[in-house]
Amino acid sequence: MRFWSILLLLVLLKSDVMVVDCGSDYLVGLGSYDITGPAADVNLMGYAKTEQVASGIHFRLRARAFIVAASKGNRVVFVNIDACMASQVVTTKVIERLRVRYGDLYTENNVAISGTHTHAGPGGYLQYFLYIITSYGFVRQSFDVIVDGIEKSIVQAHENLRPGSIFVDEGELLDAGVNRSPSAYLNNPALERSKYKYNVDKEMTLLKFVDEEWGPVGSFNWFATHPTSMGRRNSLISGDNKGAASRFMEDWFEKKDSGRMDSDVLEDDGTPQRISNIIPGLRDNHHELLEVAASFQSPPGRPATKTSSVTKRVRGAPRNADKPRFVAAFCQSNSGDVSPNVLGAFCLDTGLPCDFNHSTCGGRNELCYGQGPGYPDEFESTRIIGERQFRKAADLFNAADEEIKGEVDFRHAYIDFSKLEVTISDQGADKVVKTCPAAMGFAFAAGTTDGPGSFDFKQGDDKGSPFWKLVRNLVLTLSRKQIDCQHPKPILLDTGEMNIPYDWAPSILPIQILRVGQFIILSIPGEISTMAGRRLRDAVKTVLSSHKDFENVHIVISALSNAYSQYATTYEEYHVQRYEGASTLYGPHTLNAYIQEFKKLAKALVSGQPVESGPQPPNLLDKQVCLLPPVVVDGTPFGVNFGDVFSDIPQNSTFKSGEVVTVSFWSACPRNDLMTEGTFALVEFLQGKDTWVPAYDDDDFCLRFKWSRRFQLSPMSKATMEWRIPQGVTPGVYRISHFGAAKGLFGSINHFTGSSSAFVVVA
Repeated sequence: MRFWSILLLLVLLKSDVMVVDCGSDYLVGLGSYDITGPAADVNLMGYAKTEQVASGIHFRLRARAFIVAASKGNRVVFVNIDACMASQVVTTKVIERLRVRYGDLYTENNVAISGTHTHAGPGGYLQYFLYIITSYGFVRQSFDVIVDGIEKSIVQAHENLRPGSIFVDEGELLDAGVNRSPSAYLNNPALERSKYKYNVDKEMTLLKFVDEEWGPVGSFNWFATHPTSMGRRNSLISGDNKGAASRFMEDWFEKKDSGRMDSDVLEDDGTPQRISNIIPGLRDNHHELLEVAASFQSPPGRPATKTSSVTKRVRGAPRNADKPRFVAAFCQSNSGDVSPNVLGAFCLDTGLPCDFNHSTCGGRNELCYGQGPGYPDEFESTRIIGERQFRKAADLFNAADEEIKGEVDFRHAYIDFSKLEVTISDQGADKVVKTCPAAMGFAFAAGTTDGPGSFDFKQGDDKGSPFWKLVRNLVLTLSRKQIDCQHPKPILLDTGEMNIPYDWAPSILPIQILRVGQFIILSIPGEISTMAGRRLRDAVKTVLSSHKDFENVHIVISALSNAYSQYATTYEEYHVQRYEGASTLYGPHTLNAYIQEFKKLAKALVSGQPVESGPQPPNLLDKQVCLLPPVVVDGTPFGVNFGDVFSDIPQNSTFKSGEVVTVSFWSACPRNDLMTEGTFALVEFLQGKDTWVPAYDDDDFCLRFKWSRRFQLSPMSKATMEWRIPQGVTPGVYRISHFGAAKGLFGSINHFTGSSSAFVVVA
């Protein structure tokens, strides 16, 4: 009998479906993987500006996942990606891959994929035509790296599943978001507005994951603010403020966990101190340091292996091979009308506040910009808003003591939002209305104070100009039915009825509820305004509160999840027709449709009943077209190697904290190799006589990798590294290195590396 018990235990430990230790209610696993897309030539997704093309990396993008499995066998997966939004075709492909690996363990029903909404990630990975116009069509490289990274983050989380506990905490963060469409918000009923202190949600909700043996292994939080600290003129890939917050918190915990930090706060500039804790016996004689640095002049560029940059990256294998790295995700919520540019919106020409109702300057939108706390430095604004979110998350993480208890469950359905009957209350009586095929209003083209539009469009336009109506009618003549359905939105693009070369916008959308004990996640396939999110949360809470298991329920909205369909505002906000209302695709009753269908999922969750899966969305992957030219060949001048220094650091140079070190190399197009889980740029510290230790890489906030061609279509290019020396940096001898991959005339990919001359950093 003892033999069979041992054998059964071994089988269970080896199987995909593990049993939960009697001391824990859940198995918990977290994972993280690089999803940084092509750092050259590809349009950055978010501001819809064709000229905003990637040309380097601010810091890397990641997919961060958690899995929670209950003792009864149910499990849920949540993945937060540093991307503008989730994509239906990405979700479909990820689920396909998971099915090959795990069978029916992970499906569209219990897997949620949510975008942070950074506007500084490569585009071209969505399937509907409207969303890939500015990227010149579908970009397979963008799509593949996101799919691969999501899958691998889930695989990591699955392999890390171990008995653990989950805790939750909530708190206010007051200075990380303002309402960018206050005139629309004010159109909501005064009685409703009086229930809330602010015109945006200020609450952050955080989950803390604790392994039974290892202790804390990660945290996920939800807070509403746009990652638009980086503006439309930025050309560097960046996770913006939410990605920065993740980077800060992960580095903070690693430092704290290693015992190398005396306090629970970050360095003043938001970057971790590392070198002083791993390099003993630092030299403190400046003259000696200069002599040592002078002995390391820039060598010629040289061949490298494909994995060279991976082995050199700063955040490689964890210190403890048995314990995975800490994962911190900063997820998106009802941020549809929330801007991180907290100083307000001002006219560039006069410095005066923009027009309140239309966000214009002299009647035009182009000069009205929101200002972040670091204005005019958008990198500084990104750091400040990221650090504010990080600090609040760290406080909640340290204080979290309400333990999550209860079942793990989920409900998911596909809904056709183009023709959904919705029952609403009209002066006390029920009334049936319908949603509409997708359409975008004139104010969509006006943009927002985070990224103004062009021409003579303006927010708050419920009429539309005769000229643009004429242009619109040349593309597609509107039906009276669609005009009436979308009223008072003046339709600029009737995207739901445009299908050449294929569908321009979605009709069928996924909605989903994930439950872990008293914690509920509402996965919404788009952006939702502050008040719209409040109404949705309240409606779901009312349904759930009818059951004793949900008396103290925490409900978060996970926006931009599983697919993308632009905005959902309240009925009253829709009638103002600012940007968000004009981008509410399915007409004035879009929010009521969401509320109706989420209430159905919530009722099924409470009763334990299944829901109908609904109509399947199309898979348009095989119809995609790409007009982005491929990389043909890379080249250098005669006698020059890839990786040779183009512009070196001056000899006998000494720098200190706050200064910028710059070096350029002869390089090649970053599209040849994305350096996934590697780095294009590396700052190294000299240990001993000749050992160079990685100190900072292109996933650090302080190190920027910039790439440029000598001229348009030139095969020759250079890579520039800019290291902003952080406060508290360890004095010593440093150098900057570059990794790249060049494409040969016959298509071969040849990896290379190069290093600058050494230089001295003093305190």
